Amino acid sequence: MTGNLSELDIDRIIEMAWEDRTPFDAIFWQFGLNEAQVIKLMRNELKPSSWRLWRSRVQGRATKHTALREYEVGRHKCTMQRQITGNKISKR
Repeated sequence: MTGNLSELDIDRIIEMAWEDRTPFDAIFWQFGLNEAQVIKLMRNELKPSSWRLWRSRVQGRATKHTALREYEVGRHKCTMQRQITGNKISKR
């Protein structure tokens, strides 16, 4: 699964997974990983205590699941983020 992902890609996926307003759909769109694959990646990459904290944080959270949202969030762009190029987000 992570064989074709660079270390920067893995770092960005972890960052996006921790963000409350970034749905799993955005990770799928950019990196091709579905929710189950993101969960597996997080389990493999995080310390056990961090994994438990993250898992309890995102489980059932409406903002992480586009279908559960009762509202449209719109595109949030961090001030540190330059632009979206192709299928990857340009980092600092």
